Amino acid sequence: MEAIAANLPGAVWQRCRTHYAANLMSVTPKTMWPAVKAMLHSVYDQPDADSVHAQFDRLLDYVDDKLPDAFEHLDNARADILAFTGFPEGLWQQIWSNNPNERLNREIRRRTDSVGIFPNRDAIIRLVGAVLAEQTDEWAEGRRYLGLDILAKSRLTLVTDTGTEEVSDPLSRKSGC
Repeated sequence: MEAIAANLPGAVWQRCRTHYAANLMSVTPKTMWPAVKAMLHSVYDQPDADSVHAQFDRLLDYVDDKLPDAFEHLDNARADILAFTGFPEGLWQQIWSNNPNERLNREIRRRTDSVGIFPNRDAIIRLVGAVLAEQTDEWAEGRRYLGLDILAKSRLTLVTDTGTEEVSDPLSRKSGC
C-alpha cells in the first residue's frame, strides 16, 4: 500500500465487489440472499458518488432489523467497498474489480500446469516472466486497462476522507497526503 500511496496520493483500499459479495453471503441467510444481493448490486449501478452512498444507506436500512450480522458486515466494510466513489466515474469499473489480475493468474497457472515439473527455479521464473512480458505488451500496444486520459483526470483529483478536493497541479502535492 505504501508504494501505491507514493504514486497515487490519497489512494485507499478497494475490495473487489465479487469477493465481497461472497463474504457477505456467508453471513446472510439463504432465503434472504437474493434480496440482499439485488440491493448490493443496485449500489454499484448508481450514476454518481452521492447516489451510491444514498443507495448503500438504503441497503443498511433494509438489513438493519432483519439481518443484524449482515448489517454489521456491511457497515464495517463500507469504506472498503465504496472507495471507488472517490475517483472519476470512468474508473469505477476497473477499480472495483480485480478480473484482470485473476485472468493473468489463470494464464500463469495454465502455462505452469502444462509444463508440470520445472527443472529449477530459474525455469519457472523465465516462464512466468514471459507471460508477464506478453501481458505488458498487450496492455502497452493494444487495449489499455486504464486509458491515459482517465488516469490524468484521476491524478487531478485528490481523494480525502471527507470527499474530493480538486488539485490544479498534481506535482505540487505533498507525498503521503
